[in-house]
Amino acid sequence: MLRESMQAGGKQVDVAGVTQGFDEDVDIPHAAALVGFADAVAARDDGRTATAREALRKTLGEEGLVDAAAVVGAFHGFVRIADAIGIPYTTAAQGRDAPEIRSRAGVNDFPRVRHPG
Repeated sequence: MLRESMQAGGKQVDVAGVTQGFDEDVDIPHAAALVGFADAVAARDDGRTATAREALRKTLGEEGLVDAAAVVGAFHGFVRIADAIGIPYTTAAQGRDAPEIRSRAGVNDFPRVRHPG
């Protein structure tokens, strides 16, 4: 989805930044704060989440924080729903995801992908 939205906006982004961190010159406004928030939520770390939430509130304002939280919540939910109903990662994109994107982004290294059982 990130790749598609960036292409639709005429921007380029190295998807490896999703798992390895973005460079300071990445063309995504407030990328570090957004990734920090997403990482904290995914780690289920209340302290980190509170800190990241406050950083987003200061950077993006209340509405931006709400938007970011909605996106993180939606993606987090998609994974939980897929897991709950037994959709394995390898078929989640109906075979249409791009293996080179998965590799560059580091998705192939996720434990759930390496050990789908």
